[in-house]
Amino acid sequence: MVTRDVAGYPDKEPMASERINGGHYDDMQSAPRFPLHLHASVKAQGGALSAETENISANGVLFAMDSDVPVGSMVDFTITLPADVVGLMQNVQIDCRGRVVRSFEDRGRRGVGVVIDEYHFERA
Repeated sequence: MVTRDVAGYPDKEPMASERINGGHYDDMQSAPRFPLHLHASVKAQGGALSAETENISANGVLFAMDSDVPVGSMVDFTITLPADVVGLMQNVQIDCRGRVVRSFEDRGRRGVGVVIDEYHFERA
């Protein structure tokens, strides 16, 4: 499995499910990542797509999805945090806008890394 970062250079992926020679992706990943597996709705130029988060950080999110979204694409996406996860009485919806900086295939699914440019929280 070979992946490419936003500049087109081969990179090494830090997650166990994405390892290449045990490397790191430090230049784009300065914030801690949290392994949250949540449903997400992604809108790209090609239409609406369903995805699941693999991990989330303050800078971005890694999605597992069945469709490819090319590096450089602008995307809007919504993630719903369950009330019990955030310690509230109702779910919290996060509406985000970002850009795809990584895209790779792993075991028949696409991994799509998105940098978050804008976001806002709403109670669902």
